[in-house]
Amino acid sequence: MPDAIEDLLRGLAPQVLGVLVRRHGQFDACEDAVQEALLAAAVQWPAGGVPQRPKAWLCTVAGRALVDQWRTDSARRRREVAAALDPASEPPEHPDDTLTVLLLCCHPALSPPSQLALTLRAVGGLTTAEVAAAFLVPEATMAQRISRAKQRIRDAGARFELPGPAERAARLGVVEHVLYLMFNEGYTTTSGPDLQRPDLTAEAIRLARLLHRLQPGDGEAAGLLALMLLTDARRAARTDPDGMIAPLAEQDRRRWDTTAIAEGQTLLTRTLGAGPVGQYQIQAAIAAVHDEAPTAADTDWPQILALYDVLDRVAPGPVVTLSRAVAVAAVHGPVAGLAALGTLHHDGRLSHSHRLDAVRGHLLELAGDPAAARQCYLRAARTTASLPEQRYLTRRAARLPGPPGSP
Repeated sequence: MPDAIEDLLRGLAPQVLGVLVRRHGQFDACEDAVQEALLAAAVQWPAGGVPQRPKAWLCTVAGRALVDQWRTDSARRRREVAAALDPASEPPEHPDDTLTVLLLCCHPALSPPSQLALTLRAVGGLTTAEVAAAFLVPEATMAQRISRAKQRIRDAGARFELPGPAERAARLGVVEHVLYLMFNEGYTTTSGPDLQRPDLTAEAIRLARLLHRLQPGDGEAAGLLALMLLTDARRAARTDPDGMIAPLAEQDRRRWDTTAIAEGQTLLTRTLGAGPVGQYQIQAAIAAVHDEAPTAADTDWPQILALYDVLDRVAPGPVVTLSRAVAVAAVHGPVAGLAALGTLHHDGRLSHSHRLDAVRGHLLELAGDPAAARQCYLRAARTTASLPEQRYLTRRAARLPGPPGSP
């Protein structure tokens, strides 16, 4: 399918879903019908051309799909069927219900994995098979997850309307977190043979752009988009010519995407100081400092450490502590960085992550304790399910001497 048609369908998917749910009030049935319409368009439009009113075309086809679903309930569904087939009920061009659909997909009754899956399918326009492939699970498993998510929304009595200001602000935070998780999974895939999933990061950036357009006054929406752009700008340089992971300090910065960096910096400049500063704006500022340095040696680590100090107050957590320790080491030395790790090894939130051992190994290596660093690298390699990270960590360990008698 041509990229232009694929982009059009993804942009129209939540709008069509919004029209149907507003009209019929059944999110689960309407979402299934929209998926059928998207599949029909993906087959027919490349050969026959995009219709003059693509949104109306999709609404009509989705409406007919609803009729098929309701055919056995004719008495109870007569009015809905009539409305679905009424040519006079073609949707107006406005309003755009995309934000309402986003907020509904991120309903607090859903778990974060369910919010992710439903957002990708209902707002991203991905099929169940594509969502399953994005998270490396069988299609049947993802279908059950999505089905349960839609059932939970129905059971919660969620209405298709924008919530009040206070609830909307909380929901927007959930939406931003979902898109943040989506981007992170694409940028550094947690398992499997690939380091990154560019299709997933691209979809996260597309949806972040959409959210920023729908909520132009939300500083965190702008900060999230800036963070994604400034981070994704380094994607091409994250592996060396042999396909091995290239850490930030060793990347060929000539391969960084200067256009994405400039866009991210512009967004950040407009956002900072215009309102309350949140975690995504601070993270974007940290990414910008890295991207501004022409070489690793030119990195302004004192500024990065100061930003991490602010982030630690705004959004404290083990991942922030871990990243801050690297900045402490860069400013005050590796021993200080190791001390900054504190008691993170007791934090259960990192018990299934390789990150702590990987960072500790790096700092121990810098501190002149290669044997201990080697053990940390090997533990990290055994913990991660990412094959590229396993290879990278094993290679780092192999370069260091082990204790007497070790291989």
